[in-house]
Amino acid sequence: MKRTWISTLTWLAWLALPLTALRYWSAWDRVPARMATHFAANGQPNGWMSREMSLAFALGITAFLLVMFTVIPYFATRSRNVPLAFSSAQLAFTWAVVGFMFYVNDHLVAFNLSGRSMEMPPLLLLVPVAIVVLTVLYVAGQRGKPLASAPGIAEETHASRPWAVIFLLLAVPELMILSVVRVPATQIAMALICLLFALIALQAWTGFRYRFTHAGIEVHTLGMRLQSIALDQVRHYSVERWNVLRGYGIRGVGNTRAYVWGNRVLHITTANGNVFLGHDDPARLARDLDAIKGFGQS
Repeated sequence: MKRTWISTLTWLAWLALPLTALRYWSAWDRVPARMATHFAANGQPNGWMSREMSLAFALGITAFLLVMFTVIPYFATRSRNVPLAFSSAQLAFTWAVVGFMFYVNDHLVAFNLSGRSMEMPPLLLLVPVAIVVLTVLYVAGQRGKPLASAPGIAEETHASRPWAVIFLLLAVPELMILSVVRVPATQIAMALICLLFALIALQAWTGFRYRFTHAGIEVHTLGMRLQSIALDQVRHYSVERWNVLRGYGIRGVGNTRAYVWGNRVLHITTANGNVFLGHDDPARLARDLDAIKGFGQS
């Protein structure tokens, strides 16, 4: 798919806004003044709004999603660093989320007109899978070419058992819902979310693996190469503190990448951008880098 088509189809997603307004307008005189707008996992209403507030909320959340999913692809499709496969997957994700929101608003009106069941749409089941696919595609497109085969000098690992436990605990509410709700779509969605949290927990437990060779540094996790930093691309490096507000895990946009589960990093400035390697003892990473830099200069 060409990038011009990606931009065109992204803008077409804005049709969800007038279509949502049209759906409300077509039933305005028939929906109750106090509409059911929030539902429990079993599909029964447990929250209400005035129809004016319901319309404003439906248009507001739809507009927010459209702005977010238009701004991000706008810059992504103009960046040579973003692979076309990722931009295409991102477009599909945009349509899935916006389509899900339109589905919810349409069924919200239908429920208040006739009491039709508010079941979870099958489309929602794809969201956790889509998040994983988008992440994999983005990382794969940004990792660069593999380094030339060279003897290894050192190998370091950066993991976090506490973060692994936290993500496992985050899966507990979904497991509780899974055990009590008998709606198949909800059960599948909760199972997928649990798997997503379990995957993140596994990554945090096993951590990032840094392999220092005579050719440079390779970053791996869960058997996947995340990034290669060629030795001749390294310009500067220093030990720094990592601000918690910048987040943990795989971070960064544009020409910045971070692999962090703690608050200390080795900041590497390269010819292509910045890389942050988290570690309990980042000074040790600096010494490993000193060793391979010394080899490169000999």
